[in-house]
Amino acid sequence: MNIKPLSDPYHTPKIQIDPFSRLFPSAAFYARILSIVCEAAWRTRGGGYSMEKWAEDSLTVIRRAEASGLRFHIENVSAVTSLPGPCVVVANHMSTLETFCMPGILATHRPIAFVIKRSLTTYPIFQRIVNAVEPIAVDRVNARDDFKTVMEQGQERLARGISVIVFPQTTRTLNLDRQAFNSIGIKLAKKAGVPVVPLALKTDAWGLGKLSKDYGCIRPEIPARFCFGDPMMIRGAGKNEHEEIMEFIHWKLTAWSAT
Repeated sequence: MNIKPLSDPYHTPKIQIDPFSRLFPSAAFYARILSIVCEAAWRTRGGGYSMEKWAEDSLTVIRRAEASGLRFHIENVSAVTSLPGPCVVVANHMSTLETFCMPGILATHRPIAFVIKRSLTTYPIFQRIVNAVEPIAVDRVNARDDFKTVMEQGQERLARGISVIVFPQTTRTLNLDRQAFNSIGIKLAKKAGVPVVPLALKTDAWGLGKLSKDYGCIRPEIPARFCFGDPMMIRGAGKNEHEEIMEFIHWKLTAWSAT
C-alpha cells in the first residue's frame, strides 16, 4: 500500500484543539466522523471502495478524533506487521472506536477482515462501507451456525492473505469477561495454521450510549489505548494459548486502569 502508516509505537502529538471541540467534544467528534462515513459510503457506489481506501479513511478518523481532543497510544503493531503472512487477531471489545480505527492501524500494512454481527451489514449508510470490505458476518442466534461461518469464511480469507480480527466477547464491555471470552479465534488460527496475536484495547473514550450503544459521550480525558501481544502458534488444543491471551488483556487493562 502507498499510505504512510502510523509510527510504532504511536502517541498522539500535542496539537491545538479548537474552542468548539474543547467545549463540545461529542458534537465535534460525531460531526467529523459522520462526514467521513458519508464520503466513504458515496465512494462505494460502483464498487470503487478498496482496502487501501478503507485504511486511508480510518486514518482520517484517527486524525479527526485527535482534532476533537482524543489521544491515542498504540503499541507493538509490529507483532502483526512483521509476520510473513496473515494471522488471527484476538481482542477484547470495548466500544465502536476500535472498529473505526483498526483499519488505520493494520490495513495500512496488510489486508484485514472483521468478524462482525450481521446487523451491521444492513446499518443505514454504514452498510455500504461494511459490505465493501468483505466482513465475516454472524447472526449471534445459533452458535453452531456462527462457528461454521467463521471457520469456513475465516479460512478462506486467511488463505488469500487477509488477517482476521475476532472479538470473542461479542458484546462491548468495559471489563474482560472470561466466561464470555470464547476460543473461536484460537480454533480458527489452529485450523488455518496461522499465528494468533492478542490485542488489548481500552477505548472507553467513546462511551456506550443509553438508547444505543453506538452513540455515547466522547470523553477526551480518557486516552484510547491499543497494545498487541507477541504472535503465538497454536499447540495442541490451544487451551494454553487461550489462557495466555486472556491474561495478556487482563494485565494490560489492569495496568492502564492504574494510570
